Amino acid sequence: MKVHLKQIPNGDTLRIEGEESAEALGLDEVGASPVGPLHYCLDVGVSEDGLFATGTLRLRVRLQCVVTLEYFEEELLIDPFVIQKELHGRELVDLTPEAREDIHLALPAHPRSKAASERSPFARSATHVESAPTAEGGSPWGVLDQLKNN
Repeated sequence: MKVHLKQIPNGDTLRIEGEESAEALGLDEVGASPVGPLHYCLDVGVSEDGLFATGTLRLRVRLQCVVTLEYFEEELLIDPFVIQKELHGRELVDLTPEAREDIHLALPAHPRSKAASERSPFARSATHVESAPTAEGGSPWGVLDQLKNN
């Protein structure tokens, strides 16, 4: 995702949309695989000594479930994607490192497929949770009050 500053109208923003290969994102380092290209839609502009970009990034990835060990696909959506980058006299700016960082942060630390989440005993709603035993007074603290330290 390279932007040439001469493409950006003076005092305005430039909308860039497209697809990039996801190979440069280094997803294999974190156990994910891109299923398709990285889709982006960004508004890019220049302010004083910096370049700013806002918009969205979308990428479909293949992950391995930590519960079932089966592979599943998930779509990552970075919305909003926002960066400010100093120019240091450059005319061509590459936004790939910032996109890579945001995508890595959006990946789940412990990926779980929908099937694993539905089978998990922790996925039940609060209405299915059994209530704690109560003392005769009806207070859950009553059971603790009945304990005596020797």
